[in-house]
Order: sequence, then structure tokens, then C-alpha cells
Amino acid sequence: MIPGFANRRRFRDLSEQDILALAISSEEDDARIYRTYAEILRAEYPSSAAVFDGMALEEDDHRRRLIDLHVARFGEVIPLIRREHVSGFYARRPVWLIENLGLERIRDEAAQMEHDAERFYRAAASNTTDAETRKLLGDLAAAEAGHSEHAYSLEAEHLGEDARSAEETAAHRQFILTWVQPGLAGLMDGSVSTLAPIFATAFATQDTWTTFLVGLAASVGAGISMGFTEAASDDGQISGRGSPIKRGIAAGVMTTLGGLGHALPYLITDFWTATTVALIVVFIELWAIAWIQNRYMQTPFLRAAFQVVLGGALVFAAGVIIGSG
Repeated sequence: MIPGFANRRRFRDLSEQDILALAISSEEDDARIYRTYAEILRAEYPSSAAVFDGMALEEDDHRRRLIDLHVARFGEVIPLIRREHVSGFYARRPVWLIENLGLERIRDEAAQMEHDAERFYRAAASNTTDAETRKLLGDLAAAEAGHSEHAYSLEAEHLGEDARSAEETAAHRQFILTWVQPGLAGLMDGSVSTLAPIFATAFATQDTWTTFLVGLAASVGAGISMGFTEAASDDGQISGRGSPIKRGIAAGVMTTLGGLGHALPYLITDFWTATTVALIVVFIELWAIAWIQNRYMQTPFLRAAFQVVLGGALVFAAGVIIGSG
């Protein structure tokens, strides 16, 4: 038996007072989540923060109305019942899972929060035969639908076309600075800098396993070095490049992948087959780097391709010459 699940109550076993108490606690939680989103966004996206401030106030208003209804029907003592106490009740994802995923992801999560609650209450209302319970659940579903409509009106009020465009531009720029730029630098370093040691080892030994081990060591070592260097080089406070941990992860992972791309083929035991596959992978890696530069850094494709392919070819040639010598 899964710990904790045995103590959960089924929704159909809740009394009307329990359902009302559950709605009250859910409104409290959602208001808290919206305020947290607002604080996360306030510095960089003030217009979106204002939207979430308004949504939190709306949740407060619904909570007060629900409390008034509970006091009128059942008295002032509200049972302690929360979402996690009810089997099958919709759950909210922790804020820390969402806050680092960007502005649009937070907006989508907020919209999903309202839709989840509305669908749940409507489904629950359709599954009950008690008139009073059906009415209560229907009212709650209507309230959740009203939340969504109010969110759209708040967005129109605080987030006009100019504000939305400015925030989307800022979000895209932040994505480039935090993830793409360090990731691209790592991919270039991993793909190009490991060419010489890998192919020098390959042509010097013609031993695929030894070549793979050298490539693995070079890739992992370069990834660790690049990751720590990127994380330690700039805390992002002045430059605005974002979290050093995120940048370090992006640089480290992409550096490792860039080197492993042409090291893994040497798991093939036949030397010339492994080398041919590795060369194909190198070609794909270099063109992928050129595409990313063109797509995200606005570098003309032909210039990016020329720079990357020429640099890669020179490093590869150096490795072959040294290994053959």
C-alpha cells in the first residue's frame, strides 16, 4: 500500500461542508501561487506581474464569498481539508518546477490551473444526484470559469500589444543569454577542441577502444571545465545573463555532448568503419553549430558555416597529422 494514499477520502464521500471547505483552501492556495508568480516576474515583466496580482485579488474575493457562504450554512468553524487529502482531486505543480521555465510557461500554467478546477467541479456535479450538492458544485464550476474570463480582461488591461511585445522580446533575449549562448559556446568547444586529441589517438594507435576512452575523457573533462568556468565567470547580476548555474549546466552538458558525438563511433571495433562514422558525425555537428548561430545569433549562414567548417577542418587536420607522425 502506498503511504498516505490510504488516508485520502474519495470526493463522492465528502459532505457539502467538506466540499465548501475544500474550495476555500484551494482558493487560498491559488491566490498564494499567483502572488508568487507576480513576485517572480515583477522585476523583468511588470505588466505580467500586474496581471497575476489582479488574479490573486480575484481569488481572495472568491475565498471571502465562499467563507461567507460557509458561515451562513455551517458556522464559523471550517474543516481542515486540502487538495492532497482527497483522492483524485486535481493537484498543483510546485512553483519551483515552473518558475525557471520562462514567462510563457508561467502563463500557460496559470491558465491550466483555472481550467483544471472548472473541469473538476463540472465533472463532480454531473456525477452526483443530490440537488444541493449539484448546485454547489455547479456554482463552483461557474466561479472557476469566471476566473478565466477575468484573467483575460486583466491581461487586456495590463498587457497591451506594446507591453506583451516588449516582454516577449525580453524573454527571448534572456533565453538566448542564459541557455543558447553558453550552450553554443560549449558545443563549439566540445566539437572542435576534441577533434585533435581524438583523431590523433585514432591514427596513432588505430585502436578503437583506446580512441573511445581518450574521447570520453576529453569530452567529460572539457564539459566539467567549461561548466565550472561559465558558472564562475559571471553571476549574472550586472550583465543580466541569468543564473550562473543554468549557464554552467548549458555549457557543460553541450561541451560533453559535442565531444562524445565523434567519440562514440569508436565503440565500433572496425577502425575504418568507426572513423568514417565519426567523420560523418563531425560534419553534422559543424553544420548544426552553423545553423544555431544563424537561427539564434543572427549570424549569416554562409559566414557561420565557413568559420565553423574551416576551423573544424584545421583542427581535424592537425590531429591527423600529429597522429600519423
